[in-house]
Amino acid sequence: MEILYSDKNLIVCIKEVGLDSEKQVPEVLKAEFGGEIFTVHRLDLNVGGVMVYARNKHTAAELSRVIAEGRMVKEYVAMVHGSPEKEGVLEDLLFKDSRKNKVFVVKRQRAGVKKASLEYVRLTEGEESLVRIRLHTGRSHQIRVQFASRGYPLVGDHKYGSKSEKTAPLLYSFRITFPYRGEAASFEALPLWAQV
Repeated sequence: MEILYSDKNLIVCIKEVGLDSEKQVPEVLKAEFGGEIFTVHRLDLNVGGVMVYARNKHTAAELSRVIAEGRMVKEYVAMVHGSPEKEGVLEDLLFKDSRKNKVFVVKRQRAGVKKASLEYVRLTEGEESLVRIRLHTGRSHQIRVQFASRGYPLVGDHKYGSKSEKTAPLLYSFRITFPYRGEAASFEALPLWAQV
């Protein structure tokens, strides 16, 4: 596993597609670094990218507080079918059907419905377009369902309408920025398919 940064408090790594961010990644990190590893955020199994893990309870609590206060900025790149507007803000109400492990955009607030917000910039355009996304909320399948609901499913995301031969959504957590030791710490990596 590629490590972007490590110290006594935290580890920043690149999660590979197919690894469970809450079970397998911490096991790999424990084997390499020893000690305890605390998961403070997650990525879907079929999504890769930059993640941060805490190495002690104090740092885990601090990072969890930073996330709760909206001070951890998570940015993604995605390849979508079609060509959305050059830039925009997507806001929806999302409902997760846990039995089907699928999320739906709904029209009204009710039990189990959560507000979802993101902003994006289109970097390329065509039959498939590259977009850069900044999450304002961290909902399950949020990016995937918000784009699919507007007719721009992620390439390879068969759960939400892609007809591509790709076997996983082209979605990647490419940059995480958060306050650490009095400064803004930022870590990034881009997958090959997003390098233009």
